[in-house]
Amino acid sequence: MTFHVLTLFPEMIKQMVSHSILGRAVSSGFFSVNAVNIRDFSGNKHGQVDDAPYGGGAGMVMMAPPVYDAWASVAERKPRTIYLSPQGRTLTQSLAQELAHAPELILLCGHYEGIDERVIEEIVTDEISIGDYVLTGGEPAALVLIDAIARLLPGVLGKEASHQNESFGAELGGGLEYPHYTRPPEFRGRCVPEVLLSGHHGKIAEWRQRESAERTRLRRPDLVEQKSKD
Repeated sequence: MTFHVLTLFPEMIKQMVSHSILGRAVSSGFFSVNAVNIRDFSGNKHGQVDDAPYGGGAGMVMMAPPVYDAWASVAERKPRTIYLSPQGRTLTQSLAQELAHAPELILLCGHYEGIDERVIEEIVTDEISIGDYVLTGGEPAALVLIDAIARLLPGVLGKEASHQNESFGAELGGGLEYPHYTRPPEFRGRCVPEVLLSGHHGKIAEWRQRESAERTRLRRPDLVEQKSKD
């Protein structure tokens, strides 16, 4: 899978995907990230990509031509183009799973007051938000989206089971993940639940299901309510 990220700050993207699990996965060829600098398509020696908004107002707006030209440089096969925007559809695990099937995605990162609406209408197929808040730019949101999708790709986590029993997954009925423990068996008077030390896989599975259900009920009752409606 290939992610093309249209951005004013390609180094932000490159740095993130060069470390830890994602860095190893990129080095192993499980997916690739192509950070495209929109300024390279500005058409002027100053690299200007923004201008004052028509109608007045604070801030600057990214101009349509350099954004379109950056997109056209990687859009030969017309892949889905995602604009990271607080006005978009909220990112969920099921959406990440859907996008993980795409062989190629283009992620568009806005800045300043946003992007000229005409180029959004021309090239964007999806708008996605990572939450109901506003960032200074789309790069952090693009990195969240890359991480959420890439970890679902075969080979990225090493063991396929690593993401099978996670929060929001089908194995837990869309609920939250159960708590985890490791050595030592006691820490500051807090002990690991005995069932996890028993070696009885059936009882451990039952305990994890109960803990998942209870944690979901207490922390995300909205998920319980949504499930009852489905």
